[in-house]
Amino acid sequence: MDFDKTMSFKVENENNIKYKEVLKEVYNALEEKGYNPVNQIVGYILSGDPTYITSHKDARNIIRKVERDELLEKMVRSYIGLE
Repeated sequence: MDFDKTMSFKVENENNIKYKEVLKEVYNALEEKGYNPVNQIVGYILSGDPTYITSHKDARNIIRKVERDELLEKMVRSYIGLE
């Protein structure tokens, strides 16, 4: 393996799922249950462990409707003002 080359990563699947709405629903459910929503969502994105997300208001199933890498891509694009 050549460690001097940069690997290219491209998310292929662009669908119509509303990422912002998914995050808002999950955020609100976590907040209602008394969790720190940002910490919990970051934990989920980094680990892939769905137990970081409450099952309250079906939030765990809702967030699993989107791929973590796609969600992260949308977040980065939004953060730097590309969306």
